[in-house]
Amino acid sequence: MNNKLQVEAICKGTVIDHIPAGQGVKILDRLHLLDSDARITVGFNLPSQLNGRKDIIKVTDRIFSEQEANELSLFAPGATINVIDDYTVVGKFKMSLPEELKGVFECPNSKCISHNEPVNSRFFIRKKENEIRLKCHYCEKSFSKDIVAEL
Repeated sequence: MNNKLQVEAICKGTVIDHIPAGQGVKILDRLHLLDSDARITVGFNLPSQLNGRKDIIKVTDRIFSEQEANELSLFAPGATINVIDDYTVVGKFKMSLPEELKGVFECPNSKCISHNEPVNSRFFIRKKENEIRLKCHYCEKSFSKDIVAEL
């Protein structure tokens, strides 16, 4: 028996591969991809030699910005971003957690000065064991990535 996964190749755009299983939905939501006119191909719980299971997202005619890639790294720090042009991979890089994120997420602390002053949010990223924490530059409180990302 020959089992093959058939996923349509894209002419131009971005493929996010090796997303941890279950995180693909968070990435779609965070980048507002479902609210856009972008043509999207998504695979959930696909077989992965590295992790057992993975998600994959293909977005036609869209190249992600560095800020969007930084947002993605919170949910899929080991993911691979492939830039596609004329059905060929023209750029490829692995996601890695940045040391800092600016202006991406609101601070969950309602008393934080970032809510009342004209400043961009700023978080320092720390990975402790298997948990990713974000520490606000202004109020110095630390939060899990899931709490910050839900706002």
